[in-house]
Amino acid sequence: MGVAKSKQVFACSACGGVQTKWLGKCPDCGAWDALVAERLESKAKADPRGSAVQQWTQEQGGQGQVNRAVSVTDIDPKGGALARRIVTGMGELDRVLGGGIVPGSAVLVGGDPGIGKSTLLLQAAGALTKGGHRVLYVSSEESAEQVHMRAARLGVSGQGELFVLSDTSLERIGEQAARVLGEQVEGGTGKPGVLIIDSVQMVYNPAVEAFPGSLTQLRRCTAELVFMAKATGAAVLMVGHVTKDGILAGPRMLEHLVDAVVYFEGDRYHSHRIVRAVKNRFGSTLELGLFEMTGEGLREAPHGVLIAAAGAEGPPRAGTVVCPVLTGTRTLLVELQALTATGFPGAVKRKSSGVDASRLSMLIAVLEQHGGLRLADRDVFASAVGGIKVGEPAADLAMLLAIAGAHYKKAVPARTCAVGEVGLGGEVRAVAQLEQRLTEAARLGFTGVIVPKGKGKMVVPGGVKIELMGVGSVNEAIGLLG
Repeated sequence: MGVAKSKQVFACSACGGVQTKWLGKCPDCGAWDALVAERLESKAKADPRGSAVQQWTQEQGGQGQVNRAVSVTDIDPKGGALARRIVTGMGELDRVLGGGIVPGSAVLVGGDPGIGKSTLLLQAAGALTKGGHRVLYVSSEESAEQVHMRAARLGVSGQGELFVLSDTSLERIGEQAARVLGEQVEGGTGKPGVLIIDSVQMVYNPAVEAFPGSLTQLRRCTAELVFMAKATGAAVLMVGHVTKDGILAGPRMLEHLVDAVVYFEGDRYHSHRIVRAVKNRFGSTLELGLFEMTGEGLREAPHGVLIAAAGAEGPPRAGTVVCPVLTGTRTLLVELQALTATGFPGAVKRKSSGVDASRLSMLIAVLEQHGGLRLADRDVFASAVGGIKVGEPAADLAMLLAIAGAHYKKAVPARTCAVGEVGLGGEVRAVAQLEQRLTEAARLGFTGVIVPKGKGKMVVPGGVKIELMGVGSVNEAIGLLG
């Protein structure tokens, strides 16, 4: 029999599309200079079940078990390792993942360099071992001694079930994973193990003729790690580098391979950190996890007290309004800021950060048409403090008051926040789950809330009274600026 010949193709680094010849522009996604040459492997080499995975399954009683079809009626929804979630012990991370890590799942964690991805996963590894799970932390960028030094600083170096491996070969990683984690997944009776790869871009498969970090290696290694998770029941967490645009490096196909994609965000020069999921097969993508970076590692901020920088204690400031925003099941008080400056008619700027640009343009038009503001020759800048992306319409009223306050150099009353949707006719509309928003505002010390309905005192849980300043139109809301 003849030997299968390899074939050269060109894969797009932006969308993962494959072309038979090189083109300057990808015909699938339109990205320029994104096609990279790679060589298709033979059928024997392209099997994602590499030798490392086969060795694991053989140690678990034979490789035939992982491919055996099982009737859905034979699956016990209450028993077995795959029916339970792995609680990491970090409540904010568990919230984002939908209550914990699903055994047998693959999670891809991305973020800017130096933001704290390794710190987050190493602390999660330490918390997992306290819950009785065995964890193998594979570092492809640091030595075992360096990881131990960081673990000692974070207070997780004394955990007996936390194992560290410094290697880049996928075969050796799979071999050590089989030895370290195999005992806990045998028969589905033990607690599932967790494999952490930091980072997947440095891992390579010796059977693939490509450089580490190339598209071919990245796709093949990720596929084998995903298969390893599905075949053994162990959870796999992978760190992925991001590009200068803030997206995960490599083709988007990697995001399709894994079960969840989590971003760790924040300003590296500030202490606030945010964890959010852009893909989650087992939970919502609306949840946010809040952390603060300290000298001893990450500290959870479950109550969101770090987001509203102005807060209830600070003096009123023109162009600054706090809004209770819903993100999944929690309420965050986000500080919205606006600034107006002299511009050139016909070439004014409308810049936003963390606020939807089209929504900002609509609010400016409503202010000009129904609020009597002249903004045609003014540059308008708007932002949400703390790195939170605000997209719900309930933040319209707070953003509108911030712009009007910056224009008139007036502020909302002290200890007052605002929430409400603004229509194109200048009316202020009701929002959902108002009581939940008011409860969080009262807890953080706010005594007044500008809302779409009625005036008067409202008692929120805890016996705290909070004043509702109802407004029905844009003009009424601007009239409250002092």
